[in-house]
Amino acid sequence: RSSAKLVAPLGCLVSRQKHTLPDLPYDYAALEPHINAEIMQLHHSKHHATYVNNLNVAEEKYKEALAKGDVTTQVSLQPALKFNGGGHINHTIFWTNLSPNGGGEPKGELMEAIKRDFGSFANFKEKLTAVSVGVQGSGWGWLGYNKEQGRLQIAACANQDPLQGTTGLIPLLGIDVWEHAYYLQYKNVRPDYLKAIWNVINWENVSSRYASCKK
Repeated sequence: RSSAKLVAPLGCLVSRQKHTLPDLPYDYAALEPHINAEIMQLHHSKHHATYVNNLNVAEEKYKEALAKGDVTTQVSLQPALKFNGGGHINHTIFWTNLSPNGGGEPKGELMEAIKRDFGSFANFKEKLTAVSVGVQGSGWGWLGYNKEQGRLQIAACANQDPLQGTTGLIPLLGIDVWEHAYYLQYKNVRPDYLKAIWNVINWENVSSRYASCKK
């Protein structure tokens, strides 16, 4: 599968192009044995694709309601925009946060920031894992950047709530803990999935995101 530039989520509603499913920058089987090919194929081509399709439908309805001045419909569409828009944003980040050449520990500025804000990489890893394990039902564990305070923060978001849109934190690393992200391989043992995913974290991507949000 060829690498492709990931689309910018949620464009302008007035003169917008339809959102499209981004290509993965690696094959579906590339993250094995940590995340198997069947999970990746279903997760990307079915689940993420559904968020994209439903987002396009919701935006089209919103555009029509906007043109009619129909505020009631605009308000009623907010949950669909948040859920499907968040699903598209979150997964677009998630795919780039993973790599068959991932794992290990970050380097440079990101590592220094992790040590500064969490004491050590081991402490950071333990805290993000615990927050992700503790998500009730479906959701995400995140490492984000607090621009106002100039520091890293860990947060959890329910369902497909996007990190920045709901907390103000800039997303650096997201861990999907919806059951569709791991159930076929790890059943209901979420901690085993979370232990495995650290072997495929793309620290170059996370570091690049960190450098960009500090500019």
